[in-house]
Amino acid sequence: MLFLILTNSLIAGVYSSATFTLVNKCGFTVWPGILSNAGIAPLSTTGFALQTGESKVINAPSSWGGRFWGRTHCSEDSTGKFSCVTGDCGSGKLECAGGGAAPPATLAEFTLDGDAGKDFYDVSLVDGYNLPMLVVPQGGSGVNCSNTGCVVDLNGACPSELRVTSSDGEGVACKSACEAFRKDQYCCSGAYGTPDACKPSQYSQVFKSACPHAYSYAYDDRTSTFTCTAADYVITFCPSPNTSQKSSSGGRTRDPIPTAGHPSTGTWCTKGSKWAPTDLVGLGVMHHVWTIERVLFLSQYGPRETHPPTWAH
Repeated sequence: MLFLILTNSLIAGVYSSATFTLVNKCGFTVWPGILSNAGIAPLSTTGFALQTGESKVINAPSSWGGRFWGRTHCSEDSTGKFSCVTGDCGSGKLECAGGGAAPPATLAEFTLDGDAGKDFYDVSLVDGYNLPMLVVPQGGSGVNCSNTGCVVDLNGACPSELRVTSSDGEGVACKSACEAFRKDQYCCSGAYGTPDACKPSQYSQVFKSACPHAYSYAYDDRTSTFTCTAADYVITFCPSPNTSQKSSSGGRTRDPIPTAGHPSTGTWCTKGSKWAPTDLVGLGVMHHVWTIERVLFLSQYGPRETHPPTWAH
């Protein structure tokens, strides 16, 4: 009997480590996308439509890691191919099926049951911004178990050289400086591939000023990584009631409204999309991934000399 109880408990732990509740408070439809980290099985869905006011609960297994984002201005063409103006995952279908978000896109990133059994999570603007997002842990515990996100509508305040507009001139997304200019100092690559060499730019500071707890560039981990133990998570698109955009069709609650952190430990490659592995847009996220690994190391062993990774892409 004890064996059966332990077995059932282990099975429950493996298959129901956490739940993610995605909520759409935008005044338009959002199409969430989900990508598991490299080597981790996909969740029960990788993409779906979420109408205004709707929510959807997704179960994640123990040790799952990956990211969530919102796609906007999505439609099907005459051949049935599905695509989105922002956050498109390149699958040509509603389900992303292993494809990641084409920048710019706001990302909510998670690694469950990591170091010391903690969940690591953040909201990242390293690949740019397209939607306000808020992550709220529920039922968890920990000193740094707090709300995080970017709840400001940055599309209106986006510098003109970073702005992405729709066919009618509406600002629908804001690029990162790395994506816009493809220079090492913005991508934290080449000679700028260490935390000491890669500093905040005037552009990343625009993101940081608006969303102080969100990742604004690849090495912005000191104020941007959050941890919880045994929590579920609510991810809300457009959490502020005054956040608006034109139609795009085509625990524990702690701080009332903060903003972002980080933990993806998989390699970022957008399969089956126009974003090739060699694109510099991936470098920001890849450095960002390495930063989380550095955070985990420091939590166990303390400071050490940092060395940039040698990217396979």
